Formats: sequence, structure tokens, C-alpha cells
Amino acid sequence: MIVRGDFCCFGAVRSNEHRRYAAVRQTVAWCYRGGSISAEPRINDRIRVPEVRLVGPSGEQVGIVPLAKALELAQEYDLDLVEVAANARPPVCKLMDYGKFKYESAMKAREARKNQAHTVIKEMKLRPKIDPHDYDTKKGHVVRFLKQGDKVKITIMFRGREQSRPELGYRLLQRLAEDVQDLGFVESNPKQDGRNMIMVLGPHKKKTEAMAEARQAQEARKAEAKANPGKSQNPAEAEAPSEEPAEA
Repeated sequence: MIVRGDFCCFGAVRSNEHRRYAAVRQTVAWCYRGGSISAEPRINDRIRVPEVRLVGPSGEQVGIVPLAKALELAQEYDLDLVEVAANARPPVCKLMDYGKFKYESAMKAREARKNQAHTVIKEMKLRPKIDPHDYDTKKGHVVRFLKQGDKVKITIMFRGREQSRPELGYRLLQRLAEDVQDLGFVESNPKQDGRNMIMVLGPHKKKTEAMAEARQAQEARKAEAKANPGKSQNPAEAEAPSEEPAEA
């Protein structure tokens, strides 16, 4: 019994050591992938190499110089010595205003995110025996989505005995596709999915083009409002004749 107890304790110690070793390996791998290591380049005194390949403030090649000489030049120009290629031998460093460089980089990244287009799939659900007014409302939403450059997933929901009449849903989808053919096309033909029938419409216009046109329209409205600050926003009010008091 004592031997079994010692063996069990020894096995538990080995198991704990294995778990700690696995945790350390996982932490090291996470740090290696960039989990806790700063992605910012080394600057000025943080650079720890004997010599660097120096690039001047205007992009001119200075050549390979000692680190002390590079730091001296950075102080002379009142700039920062920034390591731009750490893996090169020797590392490439450039003289620049690092604060200004970070600000411009952040603004470029922000502009890139602003202009970045994400493909969005909107969904519109209809019934096979939809009312004409409801159909026009749903079609209006589909038109708006396609104008914005988004895909639209049309779902026909069948209930009860409607499941035995799939041709009703198929005709409705064909009708909708013909009504919006100027703005979109059938990307995925109608197909039965359980109690539903699904069709996907794709826009003719790309998302980036739709976003650009929307921004231009918004800027045009702002410019018109700025040029005519006293103009009424309601055309009916602008065209309505003014009432004059009747003469006695």
C-alpha cells in the first residue's frame, strides 16, 4: 500500500509538471505570435546594434554608419532614429519625426477602414399569398438594399397546405427578380429548403461604388444647403403661394 501511495504521488507530480510545461509552451507560442510583444519599431536608445544602414530625412541613402554616429545625426536634425527593417543585416534605420509618422499612419489606417467595403447579405421574408401593398413595401426594401450594394436573400415561407403549392413561391420569386432586374441579378436560383424557398439577389453595383455615390450625394446636399441657407426643405412649402390680405 505504501508503494502504491508513493507511485500515485509520483504520478501526480509528473502530471502537474507536464501541465505546467504545456502552459509555458502555450504562453511562449502566444507571445511569439505577437500576443504581448509590441509591434512598434525600436527608436533611438532602444536600438541595440553596433551599426545600421542609415536613410536620411528625405529618403537619401547615407550608408552603413555606427549607431553612435546615427544617433548623433538624429540629434543634429532634431529627429528620431527609427528602425524600419529590423531583419536586415545591418538593420535599416531612418531619420524621421516619429510622432508625426505615427499620426499620419493612424490617419491612413482610419481612411482605409472608412473606405473598406464589407459584403452584407440582407434577408427579406415573404408569404406565397402576399398582399399587393405588402409586396410593394417589401420590394422597396429590396431595391434600397441593392442600391446600397448589398446582396439580398429572399425567403418564401410556406405554412400548412401552402407547402403543396411550391409553384406559388417560385412565381413570386421570378416576379420579384424581374421587377428589380435593373438593380440586381439572380445570384442563386430558387431552391426548396424545408418549408421555405430561398433565392439570392446580387447587386449590379459594387459596394465601393455605392458608398462613393452615397458620399457624393451627401456632400452635394450639404453644399446646396450651405449655398441656400434660407431655402425651405419642403418643396410643397416653397411652391405654395403666399396669402395676401384682401383689400377693403
